[in-house]
Amino acid sequence: MTCIVILTTMVLYAYLNIREVKKLLLKDSIHSAERLSETLIRATNHQMMNNDLEEVYRSMEDASRQVDVEGIRLINEMGRIVFSSNRDEIGTLFAEAAEVCITCHIGSAPLSHASYLDRSRIFVDDAGRSVVGLSKAIYNEESCATAACHVHPASIKVLGALDVVISLEEMQSQLARSRTWLIFLTVIMLLVVSMLLSLFAQKLVNNPIQDLLRHTQQVAEGRLDSTIQATTKDELGELAVSFNMMTTSLKKAHDELAEWNRTLEEKIVERTLENQQMQAQLARSDKLSSLGQMAAGIAHEINNPMTGILLYANLIADDKNFPPDLDDDIRIVITETERCATIVKKLLDFSRTTKPENRWSSLNQIIEASLSLLEHQTLFQNITIERNLKQNLPDIFGDAWQLEQVFINIILNAGQSIADAGSIKITTGLAGDGKFIFAEIVDNGCGISAEELNKIFDPFFTTKQDSGTGLGLSVSYGIINNHGGNINVSSDVGSGTSITINLPVAYNEVIQV
Repeated sequence: MTCIVILTTMVLYAYLNIREVKKLLLKDSIHSAERLSETLIRATNHQMMNNDLEEVYRSMEDASRQVDVEGIRLINEMGRIVFSSNRDEIGTLFAEAAEVCITCHIGSAPLSHASYLDRSRIFVDDAGRSVVGLSKAIYNEESCATAACHVHPASIKVLGALDVVISLEEMQSQLARSRTWLIFLTVIMLLVVSMLLSLFAQKLVNNPIQDLLRHTQQVAEGRLDSTIQATTKDELGELAVSFNMMTTSLKKAHDELAEWNRTLEEKIVERTLENQQMQAQLARSDKLSSLGQMAAGIAHEINNPMTGILLYANLIADDKNFPPDLDDDIRIVITETERCATIVKKLLDFSRTTKPENRWSSLNQIIEASLSLLEHQTLFQNITIERNLKQNLPDIFGDAWQLEQVFINIILNAGQSIADAGSIKITTGLAGDGKFIFAEIVDNGCGISAEELNKIFDPFFTTKQDSGTGLGLSVSYGIINNHGGNINVSSDVGSGTSITINLPVAYNEVIQV
């Protein structure tokens, strides 16, 4: 298609160029006839003023012998030929419709002036040669109207016309040479352009396609490391880049498949071991559940004697006969017994398995209740717990005991992540344009790796080899989710962990877990 467009363009260019050269050569020939006519009129002006017609005719006869001049005629104002290089024409009368006169006599009144191009005519003479004729008017100048020898009335504007006929053979020869030269140049340019297009096509199209076919065959033979050098940024270059990406992906997939085949047995062993570990975790979970029920029963049994001890301690303290020096001791007994009773009561509340009881509760109070169960443990002796609880927060609707279990799990995990001394910061406030209440627990413990961070809510996943069940955060996630909230965790190994719990301010659905 490109070759056709280029060929058409060059042929059209050559045609237009030849036509333009022809116009220029023809115009030059007409201009030559105009110059010859003007020269003859000026050269014979003196003879005409003296009415020396023989000298005028002799000058015209000499001019007619010039190369390319086919004929010269002198026509008077009546249209009669008074002189002609062709003697047979002398005395011939031209009508106004004759080709020589029609230019000026085309209208009702003859024209006194016309351009030399309009006064020219191209025709074929009796010998079959192309010629150009040009008629030039001889005007009645002031010197002619006042001459003493022969006076022409001033009312007559044109005294006659000089008609010159010039051969176009030289012009046609030049045109033929120009045409031959242009055709030759056009053919040469076509050959050069064709060769350049062929070279470009070979380099930019054929070679890349052959290269692509060769590398495709190599890939088909299993040589997935075969790559193509992308030397251009066009469509073929993009195709080469895409081919390289494809072979890279195929090689990667092939290597992964080979690696998978090599490690399939190891993966089966690994999955079997994980299954055994999960079974062990389930057995441990059942055991811990039984221990929890046992602990609840023991706490219930301890609660009754504890109540008796507290009752009798109060009676002793109120006895008037009780020695005053032992008053401080009995008060210590009462205080510590009340604290034990509180711990037992919270242990009973924590281990209860009844249906959730949903009510409006204060998040800050739930957190404080959780801390009261934990901060007296040995684990938290060297840990500073910083409270930043925003006051006057709206209440949340849910099961306070379940939420307390969540915070106990999270705070306990935070404490266990701190090796020696450290701190835990608990912050509450409003989030989400006041639609949520958040609680953020931040510790400066060992942190969690990115790989483990994606698994912390999976059942039975734990980083504590022998002491953890891996159910705490999973249960916590379910409780928060059932309350219409969410848990977000961020952590850096060696820097600590931040867990943010968001709970809706108004959540009126019945919550069940």
